Amino acid sequence: MELDLEIKQDALLVRPKGELDLAVADEFRAVLEKALESRPISFLVLNLSQVSFIDSSCLGVILGRYKRLVQVNGRVSLVNAQPQVRRVLEMSGFFRIMKEYPGEEEALKLIVGYRGE
Repeated sequence: MELDLEIKQDALLVRPKGELDLAVADEFRAVLEKALESRPISFLVLNLSQVSFIDSSCLGVILGRYKRLVQVNGRVSLVNAQPQVRRVLEMSGFFRIMKEYPGEEEALKLIVGYRGE
């Protein structure tokens, strides 16, 4: 797994690449927690366009960050999940609590009113 992180306003954009499974769950959790603790973050945008597989351990990592952000009136948004990953997210009920967007810019515009740099 590779992770690209970027902060725009009070949103953390996360771009994982590869498989999100038990082998990387602890690292995934630690990196997200460190980034969320580094500054006041209200929104987490997960760009899943380059994720080929996700299992329950990483679903749990995402759900944990969702619970954390909801406590501060924030939210988690999902972007461009591949069909096989989208199917797992859908079956797990993630789209009932998290919105899905076709791209990062759309997510940022709708959740934080981002206008570009």
